[in-house]
Amino acid sequence: MSGPVFRFAPSPTGRLHRGHAFSALTAWRACKAARGEFRLRIEDIDQIRCRPEFEAGVIEDLAWLGLTWDGPVLRQSGRGAAYQAALDRLAEQGLAYRCFRTRREVAEAMTRAPHGQETVFFGERLPERDERSRLETGEAFAWRLDARAAAGRTGALDFLETGSGPAGETGRQAVLPGSAGDIVLARRDIGVAYHLAVVVDDAFQGVTTVVRGCDLFGATHVQRLLQALLGLSAPTYHHHRLLVGEDGKRYAKRDRAETLQALRERGVTPARLIAELDLD
Repeated sequence: MSGPVFRFAPSPTGRLHRGHAFSALTAWRACKAARGEFRLRIEDIDQIRCRPEFEAGVIEDLAWLGLTWDGPVLRQSGRGAAYQAALDRLAEQGLAYRCFRTRREVAEAMTRAPHGQETVFFGERLPERDERSRLETGEAFAWRLDARAAAGRTGALDFLETGSGPAGETGRQAVLPGSAGDIVLARRDIGVAYHLAVVVDDAFQGVTTVVRGCDLFGATHVQRLLQALLGLSAPTYHHHRLLVGEDGKRYAKRDRAETLQALRERGVTPARLIAELDLD
């Protein structure tokens, strides 16, 4: 691909709301201005919360907004082999390890961490004999990235931010490889985790510019690290402001934000909604 490639990648765990519309339209307009290609990816790796009717709702809502995309829709649920290959590569490099700690144990370990590390988790590899014993009993585990080892493998990294992070960050940004700790790469109950899936899929779709909300700015550090470890190209990032309601809270599915479907049903037109969104 020679031209720029943008994407919108919603999770079908509910109907889209104004916040989704703002992000999708921001990416789509940037794509059109750059004469690029626009991809749609359905991030449906959460088999518990993702539902076919919600995916159908995504398609319906985007069409109502007047958005179109190039090529077929990519669904993460059909990409398991690619994610496993990436995980295997990290494990073979000694950069992923099995962590047998429960969520409660991880939380307790974080509270005991030295000051300044309370919000992230750094684990440790078990001796081979202990690990084998736990595996033989069928004990649950998560694959985690060894952030310290990974940072030593790549050296200094950065990414280009053309939008703005939550604290106004813009331009070249130094990657902080340990800022998220030893993140989960995969777990039995959820399969592959978000960070690994997104970098594999962005590379597969040839994405050159990632447009998304500034709440995901921090995730860029670990995703850039994974790109370097897996030999994947690094997109340019453009983080935009978050849309908030009259109560000052950002729109979220968990807060039952009014959906685009509900807006349609009460007579709101796409043109009116777009005008209300006050797009950048």
